[in-house]
Amino acid sequence: MKTVRIISFLLLAALVLPACRQGGAGQPQPAARQLRPFPLPDIPAVYTDPEERRDYLLDHYWDKFLAGDGLCDTGAVLGVSHAEVEGQVATFAEVLSQLPLPQAQRKMRHFFSQVEARQAADTASHVFLLMAEIVSRYLYDPNSPVRNEDLYLPYVQGLAVSPYTREEARPGYEYESRMCALAPVGSVAPDFRFTDARGRTRRLHDVRAGTTLLFFSNPGCYACLDIIHDLLAVPGIDGRIADGSLAVVNVYIDEEIDKWREYEPNYPRNWLCGYDPDGLVRSDRIYNVRAIPSLYLLDRDKRVLMKDAPVEKVISYLQNQRNQ
Repeated sequence: MKTVRIISFLLLAALVLPACRQGGAGQPQPAARQLRPFPLPDIPAVYTDPEERRDYLLDHYWDKFLAGDGLCDTGAVLGVSHAEVEGQVATFAEVLSQLPLPQAQRKMRHFFSQVEARQAADTASHVFLLMAEIVSRYLYDPNSPVRNEDLYLPYVQGLAVSPYTREEARPGYEYESRMCALAPVGSVAPDFRFTDARGRTRRLHDVRAGTTLLFFSNPGCYACLDIIHDLLAVPGIDGRIADGSLAVVNVYIDEEIDKWREYEPNYPRNWLCGYDPDGLVRSDRIYNVRAIPSLYLLDRDKRVLMKDAPVEKVISYLQNQRNQ
């Protein structure tokens, strides 16, 4: 029932987003500038099971929108305002993130195939390009609160091989495909060694804890400080670290080790803090750390629960875990 409530809230939020209108109040709209609201699918009454209704909704989420017509420019996609399309992408991604990853990725792959088919039907439109920009910004931009590399992966894989992708953009999409495929949710997090302030070598996989928070940070980074303060404010976090149910592994992956050594005493003393002496993490061979800070949440067996996750999602998980 929790999933149904979340979906209902998200869809309600999507439905109440206002469509942008051109021109002042009371002014007639030019026909070419008329905008339409985003058309959500109608779920047939025959679907009564909540999961079946959710699956139908996700499978047909974009049908009416992509079958429609209208302006495609910097302000609209098929006659729907950019703001509203962006909101629907965020809603769609948030609901997908509640599904098992293989199922969610199949639905995202279907979404891409629909966008590609719409472009094939009208090669003069900019649907393909505009949707690529929106999906990339929401699912892959390090500053996006709904970023999700595992959901972006099937879409960017499609972009990398599609005949509608501009040739100059193809190498970038191919690179993003390779990077998004690193350390997916459900896989065992790649092991690496890190060196602490006393010169001792540790390994990620040697950390024994029910849950491990892997935190890639830089000394003095303001966003990193915000995350540290947010984590320290989680009720009971020190007790959980003390009893071994949680470990925080805080790793610096850049090259100014002297600056890290100077700053290291500022980190919480019950965290495992170190630097990457091999430069393995920043090599883009095992993790895709596109920006600092970056958070990964791992289970007891070091399987990835969340990758490059917003701190709000990590804290929500830790608090729910504590309350169970």
